[in-house]
Amino acid sequence: MTKRTAAPPLPSMQESLLDIAGKKIFVAELGEGPSVLLLHGGGPGASGVTNYSRNIEELAKEYRVIVPDLPGYGRSTKGIDGADPFGYLADGIRGLMNQLGLDKAHLVGNSYGGACALRLALDTPERVDRMVLMGPGGVGTTRALPTPGLNSLLNYYSGDGPSRLKLEKFIRTYLVFNAAEVPDALIDARYAASIDPEVVAAPPLRRPSGRDALRTLWKMDFSRDRRLSRLPVPTLVLWGAADKVNRPSGGALLADRMPNCDLYQVANTGHWVQWERAELFNRVCADFLAGRR
Repeated sequence: MTKRTAAPPLPSMQESLLDIAGKKIFVAELGEGPSVLLLHGGGPGASGVTNYSRNIEELAKEYRVIVPDLPGYGRSTKGIDGADPFGYLADGIRGLMNQLGLDKAHLVGNSYGGACALRLALDTPERVDRMVLMGPGGVGTTRALPTPGLNSLLNYYSGDGPSRLKLEKFIRTYLVFNAAEVPDALIDARYAASIDPEVVAAPPLRRPSGRDALRTLWKMDFSRDRRLSRLPVPTLVLWGAADKVNRPSGGALLADRMPNCDLYQVANTGHWVQWERAELFNRVCADFLAGRR
């Protein structure tokens, strides 16, 4: 049986807790060069540094790597606007860019963070240099029933509430292709973060409900946004061929609609491309952001 081990510790990073429009956003930084924001996914217990633990040090050899905890997660202020979640995230990250003095930056986003990056680019394309999206949320979300993986994620705080068993099933069954690669320590850390009382009281990722649920769902479906076909930002989409959370067909949809979009479908890989295929991701991401073919 393969022994599961935790990732080696990252080098010392500069950490800040910044005030953005009355809310706190935690951010860690490493490296010098063109600015790259790494935006993490929305699974229970997620945070920026843990989601990109296999990428930060390598990318920091060439870039100023900026890794926030998205609003609602990690050490950032909990709670988001449920009526327009992606817009709320994009506003928060745009505010962070303003606070850091960044007129423009590269965006790298996985899943929920990919949806945040895409919404920010659609709203203010002049603020985004290049963009890398890994299995982004919000692509065709109202055109089919949720995947088993997305259902598992959305049901984490419902029913009998959060548990380590529920989280382990989500991560090992739906998040990655090879369950044996996930260390127990990663699940333990994410479970501890997921049961923070503030998070349990206001889960950042939940099913839209109430009278305006349909309107919210439509806002969260980029395939219905006409601006997508006019978005000039050079974009690379990386999508695991075995993704069980967001359907890989979303990659082809984006490549077809966006005028400046490359698609790379990654074999034997699930929803967590940057973690499962870190060496490939680091090389391809660094080259794309630098404009190297």
